[in-house]
Amino acid sequence: MFYGAEEGKVKVGRTDMDYIAFGRGQKSFIIIPGLGDGLKTVKGTKILLAMMYKLFAKEYKVYVFSRKNHIEEEYSTRDMAEDQKIAMKNLGIKNAYIMGISQGGMISQYFAIDYPEMVDKLVIGVSVSKQNDIMQKAIKNWITLAENNDYRNLIIDTMEKTFTEDKLKKYRAFYPIVTKFGKPKNFNRFIVQANACLHHNAYDELDKIKCSTLVIGGDRDKVVGENASKEMAERIDKSRLILYKGLGHGAYEEAKDFNQQVLKFLIS
Repeated sequence: MFYGAEEGKVKVGRTDMDYIAFGRGQKSFIIIPGLGDGLKTVKGTKILLAMMYKLFAKEYKVYVFSRKNHIEEEYSTRDMAEDQKIAMKNLGIKNAYIMGISQGGMISQYFAIDYPEMVDKLVIGVSVSKQNDIMQKAIKNWITLAENNDYRNLIIDTMEKTFTEDKLKKYRAFYPIVTKFGKPKNFNRFIVQANACLHHNAYDELDKIKCSTLVIGGDRDKVVGENASKEMAERIDKSRLILYKGLGHGAYEEAKDFNQQVLKFLIS
């Protein structure tokens, strides 16, 4: 029922990395999630993720990776890409289809730039390749909230900036509940990852990405800006752009055909 979903840990240097695996396919499909990983890893979410990405379970063995469990200061998105490579090699994954969402998209850019032989096709969702004022303002505010141990307003501001008004009308009633659960013991992991977003800049190297690439975004993104996806697609030669009208940073959840578009791209 849950596509053989299982949890695991893989050795990465002196620490390890949590991951979820499910699906019956022979080919590997790697999903790298966003900054929310700084608050909670994928541990304990195997059923949720298997259901969320069930469309891929027949064609692929799907892996969803967190960042490693012990991260150092000044840990960059490029460092994260290197650790992703190590994790895959330690699991015997020589090459795969890669999809990165938000910060995961930043990591996937460097993965495709630095380890092209390991990427069959690339999907970059609701992400950014270089700095802009919108992203700087949003993430600096989240860092301030985290430094002040203000989990409630961190979650609320994240959701308000991620989803459309139609979605928020349904979610706001649950704010008193969702802001009481999931608070980490400390926010260091989140702050380090958030700072990595603030220093990410792969724009000038995007032309090194040679694999077929699908860039997906929303034209109302309040986290990475409205032009971020278009900027990336223009710099990547073998790329296709899907820009959802009226959607923002939550397009990967709100667009009803998001996973269908990704699957169509992967099997084409």
